[in-house]
Amino acid sequence: MSTPDGVLVVGASAAGLSTAEALRRKGYRGPITVLGAERHLPYDRPPLSKQVLAGTWTPDRARLRPPDVLSTLDATFVLGDAAVSLDVPARTVRTASGQELTAEAVVVATGLRARTLPGQDGLAGVHVLRTLDDTLALREDLLVCSRVVVVGDGVLGTEIAATARMMGLAVTIAGPQRAPLAHQFGALPARLLADLHTSNGVGLRLGSGVTGLSSHEGRVTGVCLETGEVLPADVVVVAFGAAPAVEWLAGSGVPRDNGIVCDSQCRAADGVYAAGDVARWHHEALDVLMRLENRTNAAEQGVAVAGAILGETKPYTPVPYFWTDQFDVKIQVHGVLGADAEVSVVDGDPAGNRFVATYRQDGVVTGVLGWNMAKQARLLRQEIGRPALVGGKS
Repeated sequence: MSTPDGVLVVGASAAGLSTAEALRRKGYRGPITVLGAERHLPYDRPPLSKQVLAGTWTPDRARLRPPDVLSTLDATFVLGDAAVSLDVPARTVRTASGQELTAEAVVVATGLRARTLPGQDGLAGVHVLRTLDDTLALREDLLVCSRVVVVGDGVLGTEIAATARMMGLAVTIAGPQRAPLAHQFGALPARLLADLHTSNGVGLRLGSGVTGLSSHEGRVTGVCLETGEVLPADVVVVAFGAAPAVEWLAGSGVPRDNGIVCDSQCRAADGVYAAGDVARWHHEALDVLMRLENRTNAAEQGVAVAGAILGETKPYTPVPYFWTDQFDVKIQVHGVLGADAEVSVVDGDPAGNRFVATYRQDGVVTGVLGWNMAKQARLLRQEIGRPALVGGKS
């Protein structure tokens, strides 16, 4: 087993922390440095759009580990200093403050940056939600406003909308899909998700693209749709996707194409690895390049990268998994769904707000969705990759 003389993790994220912790569990005793653009110690992102935004959790509760536990990791945390370039042959990262950090192995775990609308920069009342500071700034605005428009009909947008509605605000979701998450979930779950939001008082203005924002004296006043309609708003949350944070790698030679392109062991170049939302690696079992934006993959891929750094040769072939909590519903997804897949309810009943559905392509199960049936969905994940079960109702 190889023992590199120093590992530099770029990104004090869930994936970055997972890599560092796995290195120690696997017996690595060399120096570890974790470089983070934010001033915060590693924290969990899923609670940002729910508990932290709602105020039921203090920001400290979102920390992945308390400071005393992190101290036992024997790693050096360099926070509030973003990476700006990477010299691959020298394994050296230069930071915004001018520091140069060198290690034998470099792990890129810089995650995503939020997409924005033209003209939103500098406009008061317009927010994105990627970081803890984003969440705190949005919460401060939500506490003094009455009307919120969420631009984005995916997981993050619908979670923010549900949280804002439970805070007592008038909320509207705007987006191009016919129903929330329709491209990801397919017709039945997407329709049920739409019903969940409308029954809780969320307005849906879907099926029409957003063209821009209206404003007055430097503050947002509404969201403009391609139909010509303007949705009035005191606060607008832009949550229609994110892009891998790889701009700082320009000129480095590290392959970039919708993320950092890696082999099946998450290696992008000699001595350079990627983990988490930013990594697009070769999934050998599916024979595709895959990039996953979820908390579970961040943790699991960090472990895989630690193993690869230490000489393990096992390819990283996870079954994708994510979850979302909205109002009184917990949705859990295993595998790959797809809007064009055949969907069958195989347990429970949508009318009873509890069911499990399987997704299949060419007669093979590719994914499982559980709606308030976590245990049953987890058990059915073993069917992924097998011929579809006969029966169920689509």
